[in-house]
Amino acid sequence: MTKLDDTDRRILRILQRRGRISNADLAQEANVSSSACHRRVQRLEAEGIIRDYVALLDPRHLDRRATVFVEVTLTSQADDILAAFEKAVRNMPDVLECHLMAGKADYILKVVSADTDHFAEVHRQLVRLPGVQTMQSSFAMRTVFKTTALPV
Repeated sequence: MTKLDDTDRRILRILQRRGRISNADLAQEANVSSSACHRRVQRLEAEGIIRDYVALLDPRHLDRRATVFVEVTLTSQADDILAAFEKAVRNMPDVLECHLMAGKADYILKVVSADTDHFAEVHRQLVRLPGVQTMQSSFAMRTVFKTTALPV
């Protein structure tokens, strides 16, 4: 694992908030020269610490006002069942996250939908995925806070 110094951490904190910042502005805010900043960012990318750059979209403007967390229990935890489920769920655009769990459910999915009618369609697709035995859905009433920034 790469050892991060205070400057690396400052750069990462800034980039998590403002991924489109120019190198010159990033260097100034991180209190390092532009060339050193550029080298550090390249190293952080090469080492996989910075995995990607994305635009975060507001789901309300894209008719995705409902967030639903779905607990999925499979018929078995056999490797072939897990692999088939994971392969199939990756192809569902309304599923934003899929986590293999320890505990009551085998997986927890984060699903976005326009409304309950749209989620009913997604639910019908989910229930037909390989190995699905039961599902429990919980609708988020309100997002209290949400971040993609990891603590560094």
